[in-house]
Amino acid sequence: MKKICTSFGEAVQDIHDGAVLMVGGFGLCGIPENLILALVDKGVKDLTVISNNCGVDDWGLGLLLKNKQIKKMVGSYVGENKEFERQVLSGEIEVELLPQGTLAEKIRAGGAGIPAFYTPAGVGTPIAEGKETKVFDGKEYLLEEALKADFSLVRAWKGDKMGNLVYHKTARNFNPMIAAAGKVTIAEVETLCEIGELNPNYIHTPSIYVQSLIESKQEKRIERLTVKK
Repeated sequence: MKKICTSFGEAVQDIHDGAVLMVGGFGLCGIPENLILALVDKGVKDLTVISNNCGVDDWGLGLLLKNKQIKKMVGSYVGENKEFERQVLSGEIEVELLPQGTLAEKIRAGGAGIPAFYTPAGVGTPIAEGKETKVFDGKEYLLEEALKADFSLVRAWKGDKMGNLVYHKTARNFNPMIAAAGKVTIAEVETLCEIGELNPNYIHTPSIYVQSLIESKQEKRIERLTVKK
């Protein structure tokens, strides 16, 4: 059995100033929102955060951003976050923006123990500055190094007490690969199951990647709500 935390403060207690974090989710879907709130309360600072985007102004990673707890953001999308845009343009935060597929593969490679790979994405753009390129079959490719983290924060639909995780629909974007790429992975799960309750054929993240879990309910906010008149 893995460590089952009884509070979010306990779950993030080992995350320290200057840590490198990977945070799962896509937009506001599948984000470990309560773990993020615990980090806001903890007040850790100088964080390097690797995530697809940085939440919105008043939710998700946007809360850490607003509190100036993030030193560097590695992602692929500025998104709907005006404060993120402001901090980038004013030079208050260091940012590394990557093609979304490159970001996903850099994280996946980190979890798989692959130190680097070649990709055609980014060749001939500012992204390629200072990086090695190589030609394969007459086409130029860019060498990208893998990404790893001190801590990975993920959210799952279901998890059992061994740490096996199942994600729901869009939450499978980034969460499974991020779970594999952290030295310590903390999972926020909507439903904590007993061992044997989950069908082994449908496990998305095996327990070997997970160190601790906490059960919680989420608000599940919508990033951009569009309704029919």
